[in-house]
Amino acid sequence: MKKNTLLLMLLFSLMAETGVAQKMKEKKPAIPERVIHVDFNKAAGKLNTMFNECVGAGRANEGLRADWQQQLAYVRKECGFRYIRMHGLLTDDMAVYTEDGKGNPVYNYMYIDVLFDFLHSIGMKPFVELGFMPSALASGPKTIFWWRGNVTPPKDYEKWGALVKDLTRHFTERYGADEVKTWYFEVWNEPNLNGFWAGSQDDYFKLYTYSANAIKSVNAAYRVGGPGTAGAAWEPEMIAYCDKHHVPIDFVSTHAYGVKQGYLDEFGQSGTVLDKNPMSVSGDVLQSRKEIAGSAMPHLELHYTEWSASYTPADPIHDSYHEAAYVLQKLKQVGNAANSMSYWVFTDIFEEAGPRFTPFHGGFGMLTTQGINKPVFYAYQFLNKLGNNELQNTDASSWICRDDAGNIQALAWDFTNTHPGDSVHNQQYYIRDLPSKSKGKWKLNIENVPAGTYALEIYKVGYRENDAYSTYLSIGKPSSLNRQQVEQIKQQNNGSPVAREIVTVKGDGLFMKELEMRENDVFFLNIIKL
Repeated sequence: MKKNTLLLMLLFSLMAETGVAQKMKEKKPAIPERVIHVDFNKAAGKLNTMFNECVGAGRANEGLRADWQQQLAYVRKECGFRYIRMHGLLTDDMAVYTEDGKGNPVYNYMYIDVLFDFLHSIGMKPFVELGFMPSALASGPKTIFWWRGNVTPPKDYEKWGALVKDLTRHFTERYGADEVKTWYFEVWNEPNLNGFWAGSQDDYFKLYTYSANAIKSVNAAYRVGGPGTAGAAWEPEMIAYCDKHHVPIDFVSTHAYGVKQGYLDEFGQSGTVLDKNPMSVSGDVLQSRKEIAGSAMPHLELHYTEWSASYTPADPIHDSYHEAAYVLQKLKQVGNAANSMSYWVFTDIFEEAGPRFTPFHGGFGMLTTQGINKPVFYAYQFLNKLGNNELQNTDASSWICRDDAGNIQALAWDFTNTHPGDSVHNQQYYIRDLPSKSKGKWKLNIENVPAGTYALEIYKVGYRENDAYSTYLSIGKPSSLNRQQVEQIKQQNNGSPVAREIVTVKGDGLFMKELEMRENDVFFLNIIKL
């Protein structure tokens, strides 16, 4: 009897141990719950809107196209951009500068006027980039891009200065000094790269000196700066040069992109890899601000006049849902360090490598050539919907705001860099269907919300949520899209709320909402007081 009892006890013990082991094997690591806790009455201050101060475009001549103008008007309305910067204002296709038979300058601003008048009509201002060199003024034949922007120094710096002065005078006559005082004039683009500038650093500083003096000779209050370099280069040198030689400068400008490789790969042939450094791009911006603060001119404005995840218009990360969360993460990290962060660019109507014919080719734009909204468009649309008062918030991947009418806006996201690393290029990775994994629940708790009834609208971007590229993959990735296919993709990714409900906030003033978050999801909650 004792023997049987012992055997039974041993059997039960083994079964229990096996069960515990099985449960331990099945149990997955717990995903920590994310809670965003804010107080309606505790404001951090006015929301810094540097994120939509400026946006980029390919080149000035593209701005004469009807579809380009239609897309810019749409992006301006939905995303709130106030300035636009583009290359090629002085390139031959804008017909600005020629010389007569005696070598005297002949100026023509007809195309510039058409473009700038349009910008004015939709409430936008130019962030004027002075470049590239008109061939009649160029010292050599070297050009860049399909549209042949001449990148050589002027053959006569006095004539260059005269052109800049006359153009500035023309702007003043056409738009008025008070308006032009609100513009920015940036001298050249990425002169630290041989592809963009055939001269030396000293040659660039000479070009800048002539340009800045020409602009200030028309009106000392006009704003001029540079060097518009790639990779946050030449900033201390630029400030030191201007300080030493008493050359006017109102702002520092430069560029940063979030991939590892070289520069000037407009065809995407060398392959790019999204940098695993969590402070890529934003770290450059913080360093730029530190360099300015430690310089002889510590109060200069800082403008990042180009930035994105990748520097090539042949990188599929631009089309991916990952881009929306990436952009928000970087802007949040930058904080107040920059006066503007100009996303490069607003549309795939962009011809550095020549006209592109495939619908999703990794173009820089927020919109495809046919006007389909990419996920990154919605990131900027959500930012533009934030109220003017930011609430105190310790969460690193969200903004919670309220407006003067008592409405509340919450923008929260997850950014997870899922790229496998240097063994795979973006050009192979982001063209796939990339399902996102769960990041668990996230909760929004807001204290001291005024009692009453509110309409809650929930918007979302992520994998197969306002993710036009995944819809494109689902219809077979055609090399061209007909009208019906364009409308299908637009309709399935039109930015409508994923949920609506009526919420009552009681006397305790507590608003709570819990949602499921996946990798690289973006949520926008609009809480409207009824």
